[in-house]
Amino acid sequence: MSNLKISCVVVDDEPMALNLVESYVEKTPFLLLKKKCSSAIEALQFIKQEPVDLLFLDIQMPDLTGIEFSKMLPKETRVIFTTAFDQYALEGFKVEALDYLLKPFDYAEFLAAANKANTWFELIKGKKQPVISEEKEFLFVKSEYKQLRIKLADVLYFEGLKDYIKIWLKDNPKSILTLMSLKTLEQELPSSQFMRVHRSFIVSLKNIEVIERSQIIINKQRITVSEQYKPKFLEFIKKNSF
Repeated sequence: MSNLKISCVVVDDEPMALNLVESYVEKTPFLLLKKKCSSAIEALQFIKQEPVDLLFLDIQMPDLTGIEFSKMLPKETRVIFTTAFDQYALEGFKVEALDYLLKPFDYAEFLAAANKANTWFELIKGKKQPVISEEKEFLFVKSEYKQLRIKLADVLYFEGLKDYIKIWLKDNPKSILTLMSLKTLEQELPSSQFMRVHRSFIVSLKNIEVIERSQIIINKQRITVSEQYKPKFLEFIKKNSF
């Protein structure tokens, strides 16, 4: 079991709602309450002095709304919105909130959202980062509550989907889905074997079958090499051409 503690602040202008979320936080073992605030401005002042991992943030508040406040946060600080109005769900998605709790919510709903945050921070803080052997032969990823051992030789390509990655393997028509960013994965993969060719794709260099203009074909999948990554990819082709 992880010993990770997620530091958090609860922000709500309604005293009853503020106290309820505070009580939920205090009985959740992996959450560490740093402060409860009755306004976004108060929370902003606190966070400038003491950064935290997570905010449980009401949306409709005077002076500064939760949506406006979330856009001012450091990128490493994540948000779970709490609100009585479901029309804000799309805006919550746009600012990449980890979850969206619609009032009134019970502890089971709160815990489900908190567990999502726990999974996120375990990955980010290295508790469950992909573990790659010194020989660069395999990695472990978490998928559906299991740690799966993935042989790098079997990987065709990685496909990024916001906070998740699809891992496409040889002789496997279904992908493996794991909570991770492509940027994090890219830093861990051996550059001699894998290359990022698009904001959404990292490919296995040895499994490229065809290069057609600005597209790579791997296992019948066409992957476009974007302008940002084209110089590095063209250099790879030049070094391996005869």
